[in-house]
Amino acid sequence: MAESELQTAGAGSGADDARAPVTVGELLVRCLALEGVDFMCGIVDGAHIPFVRHTGAYGISYVNTRHEEAAAHVAEAYTRLAHRPAVVIGNPGPGGANMLAGLTSAQGEGHPVVAIACTRRAAVNSPDRGGAWQATDLVDMARPITKFSALISRADRVPDLVRAAFRAATVGRPGPAFLAIPDELLNETIDPSTLTLTPASRHRVIDVGAGDPDAVAAAAEALAAAERPFLFAGKGVLWAEASEEFVALGDHLAAAMSTTLGARGVVPEDHPHYFPIADANTLRAVRTDADVVLVVGARLGEYDGWGLPPAWGDPATQHTIQIDCDPASLGLNRPFDQMILADARRSLSRLVTEVRARCEPRSELAGAETYAAIHAEAVANATPHVLAEAEVGVNPGQLVMAVRDLFPRDAVVVADGGNTTLWAVALNPVYTPDSFLYSVKMGYLGTGLPFAIGAKLAAPDRCVYLISGDGAFGFNAMELETARRVGAAVVCIVVADDGWGMERTAHRHQGVPDDQLHGTELSSEVRYDHLARALGCHGEYVDTMADLALAVERARASGLPAVIHVKVDPALNANPIGYDQFRAARTY
Repeated sequence: MAESELQTAGAGSGADDARAPVTVGELLVRCLALEGVDFMCGIVDGAHIPFVRHTGAYGISYVNTRHEEAAAHVAEAYTRLAHRPAVVIGNPGPGGANMLAGLTSAQGEGHPVVAIACTRRAAVNSPDRGGAWQATDLVDMARPITKFSALISRADRVPDLVRAAFRAATVGRPGPAFLAIPDELLNETIDPSTLTLTPASRHRVIDVGAGDPDAVAAAAEALAAAERPFLFAGKGVLWAEASEEFVALGDHLAAAMSTTLGARGVVPEDHPHYFPIADANTLRAVRTDADVVLVVGARLGEYDGWGLPPAWGDPATQHTIQIDCDPASLGLNRPFDQMILADARRSLSRLVTEVRARCEPRSELAGAETYAAIHAEAVANATPHVLAEAEVGVNPGQLVMAVRDLFPRDAVVVADGGNTTLWAVALNPVYTPDSFLYSVKMGYLGTGLPFAIGAKLAAPDRCVYLISGDGAFGFNAMELETARRVGAAVVCIVVADDGWGMERTAHRHQGVPDDQLHGTELSSEVRYDHLARALGCHGEYVDTMADLALAVERARASGLPAVIHVKVDPALNANPIGYDQFRAARTY
C-alpha cells in the first residue's frame, strides 16, 4: 500500500486520518503496510484481536491456518513467489513456540518471514513471576533461528522495531525475524503524529546496485577469454528475478550452466547447456573442467560440495568469480578471485553488456561430446529404476514422470518427503523460475502442503501440485481444510508406500535385516483421498498407471484442493534414483 493510501486507510476502525489517535494494534498494522506486507497468516488468539481486526483496512489479507508451524511454511512459500516479506503470528506460549519451529525452515532456506507473537502482560512476564500462564521467553528462543529478535515494550517503539525486523529480514541474505509484544500493549492508544512513519524505501536498502564497474569489467574480461566457462546460480538469482539475464549470459558464451537445488528453474531444465544436480557425475565433470566459474547468489553449501574438490576444480587454478548481495556470503566456502557485491539482476545485466562488447556469441559447448557420454551412462544406470515392474501398485519413478506431463510447463511443483523427493528431483524437470519449492537446507517434512497453499495464494493463476510421501503428508494434512476455506485449489499427489520409505532404505543400506526394521511402518488402512473428501476437498485413488491421467484431470477440473492417493510399490520406492548420491553429497 502506498504511503498516500495509508493516510486514509483505517477509517473502518475509527481512524479518520493518519493523525488521529489509534490503538497500538492498528499502529502495528500500519507499520507492516509501510513495509509492503500484503499477506499474514497464523492462528488468531484473543490477544491478537486489537491487531488482526485492522488488517483488511490496510490491504493485508489474513489467513487462519490449523497449526502455527504450518502457518510459517505458508508464509515462506508466499514470500518466495511474491518476492516480498510475509508475516506469521502466534499466541503467547505454545502458539508462539509452534511458530518458531516453523521458522527454522525459513532460516535455513533464507525466506524473509517476519513472525509476531504476543506475550503475557508485563506484570507477570517481565520477568516471569513463576507459574504465570503461557509465560514463555519467546524472544530468547527465537534468537538462534532468526536474524533479529526483540520485545516491543513501549508503544512509541513499534515503528522502530518493525523497521529493524524488516531490515534484518530483507537486507543481505534474506531470513526470518521475530517480534514479541505484550498483549495489553495492543489496546493502548497513541498519537501517530508523534512518531516517524516512513515507507521501506526510506530506511532500508532496497537495491545494492550493479556493483563496482571496474570489477564487473574485469569479470567480463575473464569470461570472454574463457574456453570452458561455467555459470552456477543460487536462490539469489531467483530473489533478484535475474533468471533471464543469467541465461542470456550463458547463451552468449555457450557456457555450461547449473543451479543449486533450491534454485531449480533459473535455467529451463531442457536447455541443451543445463546440467542438473541429479546427474552428479556429469555435473562434476563440467565443474572440474571449467577454466572460469561464475557463481551468482549461492553460498556453495553441502549439496554443492562446498565449492571445493572433488566436486569442483581447484580454486588455486580455476578462476572463480562470485556475485552476491550479502557480504557475509562472499568467499564463504570457496576462495574467489573476484568478488562483486551487487544485486544479481543489475550486475548480470551489466555483465552481459560488457561480455557482448568483448566477444562474439558462441554456439558450441566445449566438451559437449564428453559430457553427453557421461550423461548417457547416468541415464543407463537410472533406466532399470524406471522400467522395473511393480508387484504392488505403481512404480514411483513412472508416476513422477507421468505427473510432470499432466501439468503445464510453468506449473509450480512442491516436493516433500525422503525417497519421494529423490524421485521428484531426478524425474520432474522444472522449466521456469519460481516453480520449485522444497526444504533444501532442512529437509523439513510437512512443509509440502503449506508450501503449496502459500504458492497458490501468491500466484493464483498458476497450477500448483505437490508430490509428497505419505509420511510427510501426515504432518500437516489438516491444512487441507485451510486450503478449502481459502480457495487454494492445489493438487496433492500422495505417494503412498505405507511407511517411512527413506528409513527403510537406510536400514537396508546398513545391512539391518527386515525383521529388525523398527518404526518404518505406517497403517495400510489409511486413505488420504477419503480424508480429503471428509475435509470438503476432492479425492482420488490410483493403483495403476492407466488410471492416473483421468484422476489428475478430474482433480484439476474440480476446482477444489485435491488429493490423489497413489499406491506405490514399497520395494521399488525403497530403491530410489539418487540415494547413493544423496549420501555421498554429505561426505565431502
